[in-house]
Amino acid sequence: MARYDFASDNTAPATPEALDALISANSGFTSGYGSDTVSREAADLIRATLDADAEVRFVASGTAANSIALATLVQPFEAVLTHEHSHIATDETGAPGFFGHGLGMIPLPGLSGRIDPASLVDPLAAPDQAHWQAPAALSITNATEYGCVYTVDQIAALTGPVKAKGYRVHLDGARLANAAAAGFDLKAVKGLGVDILVFGGTKSGMSPTEAIVLLDKSLVRRFDARLKQSGQLPSKGRFYAAPFIGMLKEGAILRHAAHANAMAKRLAALSPFKVTHAVEANAVFVEMDEPTLQRLHAAGWFVYRFIDGSVRFMCSWATTPEAVDELGAALKGLA
Repeated sequence: MARYDFASDNTAPATPEALDALISANSGFTSGYGSDTVSREAADLIRATLDADAEVRFVASGTAANSIALATLVQPFEAVLTHEHSHIATDETGAPGFFGHGLGMIPLPGLSGRIDPASLVDPLAAPDQAHWQAPAALSITNATEYGCVYTVDQIAALTGPVKAKGYRVHLDGARLANAAAAGFDLKAVKGLGVDILVFGGTKSGMSPTEAIVLLDKSLVRRFDARLKQSGQLPSKGRFYAAPFIGMLKEGAILRHAAHANAMAKRLAALSPFKVTHAVEANAVFVEMDEPTLQRLHAAGWFVYRFIDGSVRFMCSWATTPEAVDELGAALKGLA
């Protein structure tokens, strides 16, 4: 039987803290559509975590969160500046364009998923004209698709010129907890010009849930109507919100993220294959030819080949040292 321990942090179960919070929320009657006390408490905890006055809404998936966020920031005839390997550009089946009624993407280069600031110069300087989708927003992912973490200064170097043009900023934080556990200051986000943040829940060990954080509160007007039209205004909203209470109230989200990060470092140290990106969060990427990858699959370990050609191993809150050591031994046997 194939093992999916390292295929993705999505393959892990939900944490005890998230499940306990769900059970606690499953009591009595309450108002619907996110107006309940559970949703308010979860939103308060997110605001406290970010030290920011923001509006918070909960949806079912990162794809929905990112796509609705970008549709809020960008007109259909405009485009989003983003890393060429970002999730919104490569792994959401055109959902941002679908929800945004045709909004475009301007892919930018950069090592390990971080946008090269120099790549912003030309698109930001290009004149508006009727035959292309000019940029109107920047999307940044932290931690990146390659498990690397932007510093506050690195993000500021990107958002500064974008905000100077009057454009918007979206932060995809599907693995924001892993970035925070690696040293990224969550309380700095409010000062970086970010208009909408997606605070990831699912990859952090919750049941399916993501928080859309509207740091620019002027965007909240009719936002719930946008969610409803998109099928992302759940009537029993407390069950999307509750896991955030369990994970944020006593700091479990950072403890679990720190564990996942540590397991990735442990795996990287055991790997006989060349590690291709710095291990800063919970991902390990290695050079591996196709026959070797197929032998790894045949040995029972399922993992993906990633966009840049490397093979990706993801660790999660549920990754055990024993599983890491077992995989490390299997990799040494293949090498």
